[in-house]
This record gives sequence, structure tokens and C-alpha cells, in this order.
Amino acid sequence: MAQPAVKKTEEKKSVGKYLRGVKSEFKKVVWPTKDQVIKYSIVVIVTSIITALILSAYDEVVYFLMKLIVGK
Repeated sequence: MAQPAVKKTEEKKSVGKYLRGVKSEFKKVVWPTKDQVIKYSIVVIVTSIITALILSAYDEVVYFLMKLIVGK
């Protein structure tokens, strides 16, 4: 019966060690500035819109060609 108590103590130490490691790593992170986040967000949104427009145009061309081939 003594073994489960030892195992729980080891698990608590392991979890505590892990959390200390996480905290240590977070101190090393270089977070982007507000301006960088805004610029990167705009790039992602614009890229997404352009990609959507290209795919939509491609879809329309394929649909038109399929309509010509099938004849409906």
C-alpha cells in the first residue's frame, strides 16, 4: 500500500518540474509588438482574400469548361 503514495509524490514532483520548465521557457520568448501583430494580421487577411479570389476564378473556369463539354 505504500507504493501508490510514493508514486503520487513522484508525479507531483514531475508536474512541478515540468511547470517550472514551462515558466522558464516563457521567459525566453520574444513576443511581437502590437504593430507587428497588426501588420502580420493584415498580410494574412489579404493573402486569404487573394487566394479565395483565385480559387473562385479557377472554379468558374472549370465549371464553364465542364458545361461546354457536357453540353448542359
